[in-house]
Amino acid sequence: MRLWAKIHTDWLRWTYPFASLGRRVTIPSSCDIHRKAAPYILIEDDVYLGEDVWLNIADLTPVQEPKLVISKSCKVGRRSTISARNSVILEEDVLTAPGVLIMDHNHEYNNPDRPIHAQGVTDGGTIRIGKNSWLGYGAVIFCASGNLTIGRNSVVGAHSIVTKSVPAYSVVAGNPARLLKQYDPASSSWVKVDHRSPEKS
Repeated sequence: MRLWAKIHTDWLRWTYPFASLGRRVTIPSSCDIHRKAAPYILIEDDVYLGEDVWLNIADLTPVQEPKLVISKSCKVGRRSTISARNSVILEEDVLTAPGVLIMDHNHEYNNPDRPIHAQGVTDGGTIRIGKNSWLGYGAVIFCASGNLTIGRNSVVGAHSIVTKSVPAYSVVAGNPARLLKQYDPASSSWVKVDHRSPEKS
């Protein structure tokens, strides 16, 4: 299996016009990457894509910069989907579990008299996943507009839905995701966040 993945990755390297495809990258043959999308995708060294990962570019209008960047040493879990219209960036060493969805746009549905698949996609926003972050099983990172950033060294719990930015060194979970813990350098520990409202005097 590993040998076949290496052969397939080398075939992609020579036949797909990626913005860049780094060294020691693993892309199994079950991954879905359209050739027309390749110029908008930059993959750095030591990246691993699991089986059945889908890398999608929703708008093929020519641009100067890649729309999807997967930085050095990222590991994307099997059956995950990353769909970029504007800009999705995974910084170094981001790790995702299986079944994660990262999407910086939505399907347009303003006209109820037309099929949704015929209406294109929304303008959307941008997404940046910070260095060393971990996205749990089935997590959804979705940006309808503006800029969504998950700060470095953060953890997103399984099946969580993140639609707003997350501070660095944080643990979030839930639907919608809420802040549960933050790392405290003074005590070198993860501290629970108290969401209780202060008592009225």
